[in-house]
Amino acid sequence: MNYLGELISIGVAFSWTATALLSEFGSKRLGNLTLNVLRMALAIIFAMVMFWVVLGAPLPAGITMEACGWMLLSGLVGYVIGDYCLFQCYIIIGSRYGQLFMTLAPLAAALMAWITLGQEMNGMSILAMIVTLAGISISILGRGEHHKVSLKLPLNGVLFAIAAALCQGIGLVLSKIGMDHYDTTATPAWVIPFSANFLRCIAGIIGFGILLYFREGLSPLREALHDRKGMAVATATTIFGPFVGVGFSLMAVQYTEAGIASTLMALTPIIIILPSYWLFQQKITWKAVVGAFISVIGVSLFFLG
Repeated sequence: MNYLGELISIGVAFSWTATALLSEFGSKRLGNLTLNVLRMALAIIFAMVMFWVVLGAPLPAGITMEACGWMLLSGLVGYVIGDYCLFQCYIIIGSRYGQLFMTLAPLAAALMAWITLGQEMNGMSILAMIVTLAGISISILGRGEHHKVSLKLPLNGVLFAIAAALCQGIGLVLSKIGMDHYDTTATPAWVIPFSANFLRCIAGIIGFGILLYFREGLSPLREALHDRKGMAVATATTIFGPFVGVGFSLMAVQYTEAGIASTLMALTPIIIILPSYWLFQQKITWKAVVGAFISVIGVSLFFLG
C-alpha cells in the first residue's frame, strides 16, 4: 500500500487522543504514579503475549547490548520523566492543553538530533519553531489587568507540559539511535519498534515503581488493583498508548518520511478539542482552536526544510 505509513500516522493521532483523554481521567482517579506503573506492567505483558504468538518466544531476538542501553535510556527519559510530567499536567491543565504543548516535541527532537547526530537546523526549522510557539501562545495567553498579557493556565501545569514535550522529543531521538543498533538479520523489521518499546517499558516500570514506593508506598497500587473502573481505564490507556500508539508511531517512520509521520501524528491537539468538550466540558474558544491549528502548521513547516 502506497500510503501505509501515512495511514498508520493518522491512526496514531487518534490513538493518542484516546490515550490523553483516558489518562486525564485515570490520573485523577488512580494517581499519576499508580496509573503509570499499571500501564508499564500491562504493556510488558501485552508485548510478551504478542511476541509469543508471532515469534514463538516471549522475548524478541536481535537486541544488542548497545540497543538495550539506548532503549532503556529512552524509556527513562521518555516514559519515567516525560510521562510523569505529562500526566501531572493533565491533572492541572487538562489533556487538551497538555496535547497542545506536545507540539513542541518535534522541536526538542530536532535540537537533540542536532546535538547528538549532527543534523543541521535551517531557516525553515527556525520559522517552524516560531510558528509553533505562536500557536501555543495564542491559545494560552490572554489579557490581564491593565491590558497586560497574562497566562490563562496555572504556571506549574505549563512547566510540566513543556518538560513532557521536551522529554518526548529527546526520547524519540534516543529510540532512533537504539533501533539503529538492532541486529536486523535476527528479527523481522516490523518487530523492532515493538521490541524497542518493550525495553522502554521495562525502564518505565522500574522508574515508576521506585518513585511510587518511596513517595506513596504500595497501598495505592493494591487499592487500584481492586478498582474495576480504574483497571479498565488503565488497560484501555495501555492499549492506545504504550502498546499500540507508541509501537505504531515507531513503525510509521519505517514506511514514510519522518516529517510526514510526525506532522500527521501531531494532529492530536485538533482532534481532541471536541472530545474534551463532550467529556470534561472544557470550553472551546476561537483562540484555542486557531492556536491549535497554527501549532500543527508549525509542526508541518518544521519538516519542509
